[in-house]
Amino acid sequence: MTAPGENMRINSDRLWDSLMEMARIGPGVAGGNNRQTLTDEDGEGRHLFKRWCDEAGLTMGVDKMGTMFMTRPGTDPDALPVYVGSHLDTQPTGGKYDGVLGVLAGLEVVRSMNDLGIKTKHPIVVTNWANEEGARFAPAMLASGVFAGVHTLEHAYSRKDPDGKTYGDELRRIGWLGEEEVGARKMHAYFEYHIEQGPLLEAENKQIGVVTHCQGLWWLELTLSGKEAHTGSTPMNHRVNAGLAMARIMEMVQTVAMDNQPGCVGGVGQVKFSPNSRNVLPGTVIFTVDIRSPDQTKLDGMRARIEKEAAEICAALGVGYSVEAVGHFDPVTFDPTLVASVRKAAEDLGYSHMDIISGAGHDACWAAKVAPATMIFCPCVDGLSHNEAEEISKDWAAAGADVLLRAVVETAGIVE
Repeated sequence: MTAPGENMRINSDRLWDSLMEMARIGPGVAGGNNRQTLTDEDGEGRHLFKRWCDEAGLTMGVDKMGTMFMTRPGTDPDALPVYVGSHLDTQPTGGKYDGVLGVLAGLEVVRSMNDLGIKTKHPIVVTNWANEEGARFAPAMLASGVFAGVHTLEHAYSRKDPDGKTYGDELRRIGWLGEEEVGARKMHAYFEYHIEQGPLLEAENKQIGVVTHCQGLWWLELTLSGKEAHTGSTPMNHRVNAGLAMARIMEMVQTVAMDNQPGCVGGVGQVKFSPNSRNVLPGTVIFTVDIRSPDQTKLDGMRARIEKEAAEICAALGVGYSVEAVGHFDPVTFDPTLVASVRKAAEDLGYSHMDIISGAGHDACWAAKVAPATMIFCPCVDGLSHNEAEEISKDWAAAGADVLLRAVVETAGIVE
């Protein structure tokens, strides 16, 4: 005799259609999306998500960071909810699946439970975390960071975008400032389904990534002060070249990362030259160094070495130097029980799978500070993400959502 829910799977057509419909909001210029947080496009995406959740019988809560919590009740009013979600905001040249897959797969879990008449002891809450990307307002994972007590609400509200607009003002402007205190909710467990953003699953021909850990991260913002001067008429030995200092630091970051193999990465992702003119040596260069590792000792060692050697490089060139840590989280070990539930769900459903470490940061990293948490990865073509060419297949999306459904229902306690 078949146990309740043993053969449950999501509706793959409905999930894919939802992904494609959401992708029509905030289209990019090359097939992806530009739906940055707290823009009008973000607001439009939120309204569409809310409409779908209303139709699925979910009730909405919104906290003071603008995070959306959509609740399906459980049979036990005292049982803590199982949370599942990710984010709907994108990079300026983002793909259609980064974050969005996790939110809409969470909704599909609920829709499929409704179709199958499945009841659970614990409520299920589908979550759209605000400002996960950090593309407009640094740092990344800002709302979940406030939820976990890593940042204060005041700090978050004061974050500015490149135009000087603050998070707090823009949250009010688009009409998504909620009344709930951030972090007041308690979780029984947290699941996040996400594209891998790397090439390993596709290369190994695996359908499911069972995420066991997440790399720690430091974002270091370096400000170098040189002297603006004509590039043609200033002799080489009279230059105070902040651009040259940056180039040498970039090469040094590469060396530091390679010296800490295996398991470490480092690079420069953003550079701002001023005045950024063809024939003027830069007076100021501001750039970000991104270093990551699942090993705490290596991570902190890389930061210390980069800061020390960057100061030495600048001193040798007469360039002014300052550094600020603008983003950080320690390496995360996900909850072994939830990891095992994901692995078992993949095995029961007959999906190929492998254990994997997340190279990117996710809201699950902060959720893991306040509750048992884990993640599921979906392959993506060529490992490409944060790029409008980001792509997954319908079958890949469905496989991970099937695993998510089974793991979430098991954790929430199916009621016969």
